[in-house]
Amino acid sequence: MAAQEMDNSTTWGKELWDQFDNIATHTQKGIDFIERFGGFIRDRSAIEVEYALKLRRLVKNYQPKKSKEDEENEFSSLIAFKNVLKEVADLAGQREVVAENLQNQVLQGILLLAKNLREERKKALNQGATLTQSLHTQIGTLDRAKRSYEKAFREAEKAIESYHKADADFHLSRADVEKQRVNMNIRNSQSEDAKSEYANQLQITNKQQQQHYQIALPEVFNRLQELDEKRTRGMKEFIKRSADVEYEVSPIIAHCLEGIVKAADSINEKDDSMIVIEKYQSGFQPPGDIPFEDLSKPDPDAANNSQTHNSSTGLNHMTGKGTTKDKLKKRVGIFGIFTGNKNNLSTDGLKEDFSDLPPTQRRKKLTAKVQELQQKVAQEQAASDGLMKMKGVYEANSMLGDPRTVEEQLNESVNRLDRLRHELLRYQKLLEQANNQSFIQHSPQSNRVIQNGQRSSRHSNGSSNHENSHEDNGEDHPDDAGSLSRSASESSVQQAQNGLNINNNGSSASPESGLGTSHTSLPGSGQGSTNEQPMNEEFYEADTPLGTCRALYPFDATSEGSIPMSEGEELQVIEVDQGDGWTRVRRFSSKGWEEGFVPTSYIECTLYA
Repeated sequence: MAAQEMDNSTTWGKELWDQFDNIATHTQKGIDFIERFGGFIRDRSAIEVEYALKLRRLVKNYQPKKSKEDEENEFSSLIAFKNVLKEVADLAGQREVVAENLQNQVLQGILLLAKNLREERKKALNQGATLTQSLHTQIGTLDRAKRSYEKAFREAEKAIESYHKADADFHLSRADVEKQRVNMNIRNSQSEDAKSEYANQLQITNKQQQQHYQIALPEVFNRLQELDEKRTRGMKEFIKRSADVEYEVSPIIAHCLEGIVKAADSINEKDDSMIVIEKYQSGFQPPGDIPFEDLSKPDPDAANNSQTHNSSTGLNHMTGKGTTKDKLKKRVGIFGIFTGNKNNLSTDGLKEDFSDLPPTQRRKKLTAKVQELQQKVAQEQAASDGLMKMKGVYEANSMLGDPRTVEEQLNESVNRLDRLRHELLRYQKLLEQANNQSFIQHSPQSNRVIQNGQRSSRHSNGSSNHENSHEDNGEDHPDDAGSLSRSASESSVQQAQNGLNINNNGSSASPESGLGTSHTSLPGSGQGSTNEQPMNEEFYEADTPLGTCRALYPFDATSEGSIPMSEGEELQVIEVDQGDGWTRVRRFSSKGWEEGFVPTSYIECTLYA
């Protein structure tokens, strides 16, 4: 209560009763100040808009270009960066919300308040000026009345003095004395009238002055005080409102920042490394050791070996740099064993049967193509079934429609379905051939056998007599399954004559290899054999063990054609390492006999004499 009384007693009208000009100046500065604060909010909104615009431009400039290949194998870091860009775009949207709310809720309020304050101040100052002018006018009237009274009083005194002199002078006549007496009375009467007017004006002035300084002008000052407090209170509210605008979007901004952190946590370097392997794995193996050629020992096949080695070395040098798309044209000679149509290219620059890709990449592409065609066939089949049902309904009830209107669409659907099924069958055969080639080509290409710690080469002269390589163009050949190995062997010999042979030195004969290879001759088979058996399942089953081996380390089979083994496990050697780092072994399990490739460095072999 005391504080309220103190607040009521300490008012501008009472404390600043004589500071009209200073109050007018102060209120003007206050309004100018809040307008300046409005300019600050306006400029800040412009900065927020510009910031949001630049953030959106930044997101647009750094948006990764979309490609079908990247969508199939996207790195976790790339996905995370896209999510970061999305969150930054959301942040830009929140900055735009801040700018809009500052303009609509703060700046507009400041401008309206400043306008109202300016109008109220003008009215109050005009009223104060009117009251002051009225008081000054009354004071002027009082001054004039006072001066009139002073003049009349002096004249009256002078008239009285003149009368007394005349009355005391015996030389003057009675008429002159009477004249001075009449003048004295007149002057006294005028003095009394002036005195009364002066007293009246003084009373009026004092009353007006009291009313002015105690009631009228304090009311004006209090209105100006209320106006200034309203301006100060508005300043407080607008500052808090500008902060509330930030608070309102802060949860969303925090959510965006959490999204950025979540995107960062989603990055997995191991998964990205595996994507790189999946994306660029060719299926070839690094070149093996180059064998020592003892020129002091005559070898009837030395010239042939030298030619084969030189062509292989050149090929390995070419393929050792990777299998990127801009290098594929240099490998046409290698992949010629897969297809014969070199001009049939798809829209992405690859052949329709993907024969210009490395084996692993080719199988992936063929698998994706088969899945795509299966989906199209299912969709077209569903559409055809729907048309068939519609035709049946029309035939049952002709009022619903004419069956002939559906028949043409049905024929087109059937034709499309036939084409899709034919294309699907074609790619399924290509995929099956690619898988068969991968399985057959796991065996080494040359016929070297380790005996008594030395390597000796066994060359199949039967394959060297062929002059034309067989190329698989993706057509359906009845004897494809039985002639893949033979075709691959003939192709490798023919390519060796062209300087692009894939021989045992540095060749790609791993379980991931997609190159055709010749089968290793069994011990006891002489050189110059002209009969080379095709590598099919029956041939594998009839293979005679060359020896035994023991696993030095455990091995998990991660590639096609390889088999796992545990440490210390005993296995039968079916094919020895031909320089590619892999040995074909066989073992008996609960499922029967299993064959596959294992790393040579993981086993210790003991070959039969």
